[in-house]
Amino acid sequence: MITKQEIKEHIEGYCKELRLPAIRQSFEEDAREADLKNYAYEEFLYYLLQKESDLRRENGKKNRIRLAGFPSKKYLEDLVVEELPEDARKKLKLLSSLEFIKTGQNVILAGNAGTGKTHIATGLGIKACLEGYKVLFTTVPLLVNQLKESRSARILRAFESKFEKYDLVIADELGYISFDKEGSELLFTHLSLRAGRKSTIITTNLSFERWEEIFKDPVMTAAMIDRLTHKSYIVNMNGNSYRLKETKKWLEEQE
Repeated sequence: MITKQEIKEHIEGYCKELRLPAIRQSFEEDAREADLKNYAYEEFLYYLLQKESDLRRENGKKNRIRLAGFPSKKYLEDLVVEELPEDARKKLKLLSSLEFIKTGQNVILAGNAGTGKTHIATGLGIKACLEGYKVLFTTVPLLVNQLKESRSARILRAFESKFEKYDLVIADELGYISFDKEGSELLFTHLSLRAGRKSTIITTNLSFERWEEIFKDPVMTAAMIDRLTHKSYIVNMNGNSYRLKETKKWLEEQE
């Protein structure tokens, strides 16, 4: 006859094999509680599976945030909404619903430095991860370099396939560095692949009439703007520096 110790060892073995860490860690305690409360077998099984499901859901959220590549964790709840530019205050609630991801629409946050563009983009990205969406955060210069390297290594097709599958891509810092012809064409092609199907958030310090400074080619610039802005949410982020206000507040707290 099998002993209790052998049963325990077999349960632990099955949990490892089936990858059920939550059940493996707590099944003895849960069994004692079930015995005390006189749970039916089905009820006991329900609570075990619920605990495992909850753990997997939480781990999934953490993994999506980790794999997204955010440079820092900035949440929407941390924003001081009253200090954001007026247009951002008006549209933040709508964007926070993440409806734009469901409909495959883009968001362009355009304005001068320090007004909260990256914070808003990151906050929306983290919320999307928490709600089950697959997200990528990258800077535009880094993305262009990755595209060039992928082409050189003849793995561009694999990069394209992966890039298309993200529910949301956040392309930060468009406008800080201009590109050569190859970089401009690659960026245009890959952002166009997502247009109308998957969402992209772009942050830029340049108004649209100055995008030609980045891409050099007026025809490509016009096509890029047309693709990215079609049915998009365009947020005017011009205003006083949100970052400077945060710095002043931090310095005051140190005194």
